[in-house]
Amino acid sequence: MASHRRPKQPTRTRVTVLTVTAAAAVALTGQAANAAPAKPSKDEVKSKVDALYEEAEQATEKFSKAKEHQDKLEKEIGQLQDQVARGQEDLNNLRGTLGSMASAQYRTGGIDQSLALFLSADPDNYLDKASTLEQLSGKQVEAVQKIQAKQRSLAQQRQEAAGKLTDLEATRKELGEKKKASTDKLAEAQALLNTLTAQERTQLKDEDSRASRGQNDRVDLGDVKPSGRAGAALAAAQTKLGSAYVPSATGPNSFDCSGLTQWAYKQANVSISRTTFTQINDGTRIGKSQLQPGDLVFFYDDLHHVGLYAGNNTVLHASNPRGGVKYESMNNMPFQFGVRVG
Repeated sequence: MASHRRPKQPTRTRVTVLTVTAAAAVALTGQAANAAPAKPSKDEVKSKVDALYEEAEQATEKFSKAKEHQDKLEKEIGQLQDQVARGQEDLNNLRGTLGSMASAQYRTGGIDQSLALFLSADPDNYLDKASTLEQLSGKQVEAVQKIQAKQRSLAQQRQEAAGKLTDLEATRKELGEKKKASTDKLAEAQALLNTLTAQERTQLKDEDSRASRGQNDRVDLGDVKPSGRAGAALAAAQTKLGSAYVPSATGPNSFDCSGLTQWAYKQANVSISRTTFTQINDGTRIGKSQLQPGDLVFFYDDLHHVGLYAGNNTVLHASNPRGGVKYESMNNMPFQFGVRVG
């Protein structure tokens, strides 16, 4: 008879306890799944910010290159438009001279048919025929040929100007894209820095200062003393230690990397170009063992960063928005080559 007994049912109290425990387990599992990601450490933030600074600088140098191209195009377009305006005035004067010839000929017995056709709306096809020119007088032929040459010149100039205007439109679009790319990267970097506590930001600043030997320290150049124009450029840059890094800035109070090198050489009465991509051609390329204080030194595969060699494997450069203008070991960046400004 015992085998036919019904299984013992759990008490109401036990069921309640089991239900609450299961619900709590489900709730904890859901909380774990929805938990916010762990806050990045100071070192992780520094690494991400440095990468963003590098990407922003790449965009900044490309922006500066496009800006330089835009300025050049605007100047060339202005010159072409002036030439076209002067050419149109010359053409009008030539046509006036030919019209005077036609008027005189009419008063003396009628106007030549060939000359009348030239003065009509579309004379070019007609006048291209040698037989037509043969029917005109010598002075008339000379006047017609001058007008035709001026017309061809004006057409070529207008076509060239139109091409440059198209190029200018594309360049302005590129400028906007590179400017936005740089701004977005810097904003992302700042947002990351804002996740750090005040103490962590202070520690990060102290670490940067120690790594760069301190902004107010002068590098021991050993037996090699700066001289000549390169030495003068380095001396000028040293007066800007601690200045702010600002994208596309060329001084005198803030700089980007190529803005600092251009400004420094300008103080030495030497004109070099605006961006890293063109400064690589502003002198003779040299290897690391040949570097002397004041030489330009370039970094990264795409050559988007430049500084001034300061001696003892050290570069003086506008580093990034966090570091500004400072000394730094050249081991911290992938060196490519140096340039001795000619």
